[in-house]
Amino acid sequence: MIMKTTNIIKAFSWLCGTLFLLSACNNDGDLIYISSPSSSELMASKSEIVLLQENASQIAVSFSWTESTVTISDENVGVADSQLTYYLEAATTEDFSSDIGESQVTNLRKDYTVAELNTLATNIGVQPDVAQTVYLRLGVTTGSNMERVYGNVTTIKVTTYEIDMTIGYILGTDSEDQPADRTGETLSSPNADGIYTGFIGAVSWKNFYFEEGDGTIWGNNGVTGVAFEASSANSKEDRWNFWFPGTGGCYYTIIDTQKEEWSALLLPTLSISGDINDEMEYDRANNRWTYIFDATSTNSLNIRLSTTGKQYNVSTGATDTSIPIDTPVSFVQDGDKLELATSAGTLNVSVPEIGESTLILDLSDPDNYTCTIVSGAEVIEDIPEYLYLPGIDGSWGFNNYLTLYDEENRRYAGVIDVDSDEWGYQILIEEENWDDKYGWETGDPYSGTIIYKDGENMPVPVPGIYLIDISTKELTYELVPLENQLYIVGLNDDWGFDTQLTQTSQTGVYSGQITIDDASSWGFQILLYYDDWDHIYGGSSGKLYYNGSNITDDADLPPGTYTMTVDLINVTYRIE
Repeated sequence: MIMKTTNIIKAFSWLCGTLFLLSACNNDGDLIYISSPSSSELMASKSEIVLLQENASQIAVSFSWTESTVTISDENVGVADSQLTYYLEAATTEDFSSDIGESQVTNLRKDYTVAELNTLATNIGVQPDVAQTVYLRLGVTTGSNMERVYGNVTTIKVTTYEIDMTIGYILGTDSEDQPADRTGETLSSPNADGIYTGFIGAVSWKNFYFEEGDGTIWGNNGVTGVAFEASSANSKEDRWNFWFPGTGGCYYTIIDTQKEEWSALLLPTLSISGDINDEMEYDRANNRWTYIFDATSTNSLNIRLSTTGKQYNVSTGATDTSIPIDTPVSFVQDGDKLELATSAGTLNVSVPEIGESTLILDLSDPDNYTCTIVSGAEVIEDIPEYLYLPGIDGSWGFNNYLTLYDEENRRYAGVIDVDSDEWGYQILIEEENWDDKYGWETGDPYSGTIIYKDGENMPVPVPGIYLIDISTKELTYELVPLENQLYIVGLNDDWGFDTQLTQTSQTGVYSGQITIDDASSWGFQILLYYDDWDHIYGGSSGKLYYNGSNITDDADLPPGTYTMTVDLINVTYRIE
């Protein structure tokens, strides 16, 4: 029973403490009266909504309500607003006698994403693909041991989608290190038990998040910071992105939401034995292994596929110095399915035609690995390591180039001393190859789009030192002028911007003093611009890498003050 007025007597000292009433209870028998919270008016931004899984991260509906109040008989005693807690409850029956789902809120608004609302509705019994009324009410209380006061009941009609917990989605990361869109890569949980497996073609230090079918998003545990520990926390501080080790390649990936951890087993090579004896080649872009050979007959081939994998997990971590665990990896045939095993089984593969053929182990579908032979040569696309910029400094040689730093998006970057003549400059994928080039399509000298084997020379920017970033996948270019200082962040676990290096008389060279008190937990970075985490350099052993892993030289140096010199054009650094 909910009482509209409560007598509070000094004898109930625990309640007096909660309401800060000790000073008011001066004499035995003094009575102070406090009302329960008033009800709030609950409102919904929509009355009907059809939920679509492809819009999982979008806001589906918002609920808001008026502020509740409490009153007390002694005007000298108050109850803070922060003591009020709101509970937004949902059910499929108007009297809330069915299963109830609730969300605890401390402010006056609750937003549900499509995934969150779909999960809430599913959990209270709403069937997929059918419009059904959901009843909602707001309960408010001054404490966890107090009964809730309820206001009006509002309704929305919701059409949910079926939650498939047998599939999980690899998400990218945005510029704020938060989950971005799905990448198209998936992992499988055939038993819908929260354990997901599959092969991922990862570039070096690939960052990602993982989304379950019910919309739960997993990342690395941000509280412990231990690599391969998983967390589904919502806050940016408590949940970071996952990251693969520094060696790119083919990884058998397990995400175990029950144990809240994951692992990555690298297949560095893949050997064929039996009727063929050789090494396959990994096609990361298509997540498959291939081998081109000359078939002399249409007889089926008996082969075995095996390697020694490199296992990374919670015990090994994922750093430059991590030592993975050697693990035997093979494939076996189990009925119609190809499965991972520790001992190789014989695979019988049909040959369609005599002549040039390609053996393909396709690992892109986590529910259906296949090993087949097709006619002809399936050539793996070669992604060049550099883009050459003849004409960028007025000369037409190949000494100015950008380096590949993001294979997945084919992004190249570098710092160049720009001083091109009126003819502009070109973008070539190979020295002396003037045919396979990118030309200017739209934009100005500092940003725009490019086109392959077409277009004009790139437009002429004002002379100066620029960071140039080009994507041959997105067909974009950007030139950003460098400033007179760089920022060293992360030293002594200080991620502020007080430590700066200043431009010297040498082009592209910066120098300044740094102080090392203790080795930083995560290493340190070089930021090109103040509070800009999108343009950074990492490095190791005196070599700089754009968007690379953090520098950890401070772990090998005794405490003291050092001079650090950075050469962005030759991508080197030294600490003396």
